[in-house]
Amino acid sequence: MYPNFYYLVKDILGLDLPALKPIQTFGVLVTLAFLAAAFFLTKELRRKESTGLFDYEFNNGNKTIPSETIPLVTLIAALSGFVGARIWSSFEHWDELIKNPLNILNNSYGYVFLGGLITAAATIWIYYLIKKINPFKVADAVAPSLMPAYALGRLGCHFVGDGDWGIININPKPVSWIPDWLWGYTYPHNIISEGNLISSCTWDTYCYELSNPVYPTSFYESIIILILFYILWKLRLRINTVGRITSIYLMMISIERFFIEFIKINKHYEVIGLSMSQAQLISIGIFIVGLTLYFYAPSLKANHEKG
Repeated sequence: MYPNFYYLVKDILGLDLPALKPIQTFGVLVTLAFLAAAFFLTKELRRKESTGLFDYEFNNGNKTIPSETIPLVTLIAALSGFVGARIWSSFEHWDELIKNPLNILNNSYGYVFLGGLITAAATIWIYYLIKKINPFKVADAVAPSLMPAYALGRLGCHFVGDGDWGIININPKPVSWIPDWLWGYTYPHNIISEGNLISSCTWDTYCYELSNPVYPTSFYESIIILILFYILWKLRLRINTVGRITSIYLMMISIERFFIEFIKINKHYEVIGLSMSQAQLISIGIFIVGLTLYFYAPSLKANHEKG
């Protein structure tokens, strides 16, 4: 694992450059994630603008060009998503939070991606309503753009070893050609100092690795999401019904997250006799919303407006 660029460069290139220590690996990948989302969103909004999709808004006196809102929307998404992810994560520690509300600032609580997604989506939705731009039209551009960002964010989790990994996996590899680390990984030098002390380690406080290999679920998610992004990016050129791309996106991410949770370490709850994690419960809700939107999309007002 590479907590910061100092260890990355030293391990790969053999160069000792202490000045690189402040450059956090996770921070760099999160920054790249937002840049990727902004890039693909701008690209898709401009494509939609070139087809005249937003002419209806312009003709009604609104001069805001959707693609020009990207810098502000990216900032809104980052801030609201961060706050939302932390709030949703705190729900898993409700008993502690009731006793001391300031515990919401406790870094050990972590973040809930789906919670951040919901919060950011709601905030952006309100923003575009205020701007009198149909949110459904923009959502179809936002949806695929979020996927490469999510994939990069998950890579950040993997490369620093932030604890977002799977359950212990000591099973034999199904096929010999799979790299050992891809099947089960001990996350040496993880940033949360989880596991056993690595002998003769000189990586400051990053000298621990897990005693047993676990599924590198963050890496799995990155690959799966990139594949889904490729599919959705192609589909966007074939599907013209406003709302359909968004609905497919919602179903895709909810299915992916629901099933990856079976091999992840998370707190589970008993629901109608079934044991499910918070992420799985949220995924079920998101899937239902996506499925409903898929069939309801043709009836949306946005599909009957001029332009």
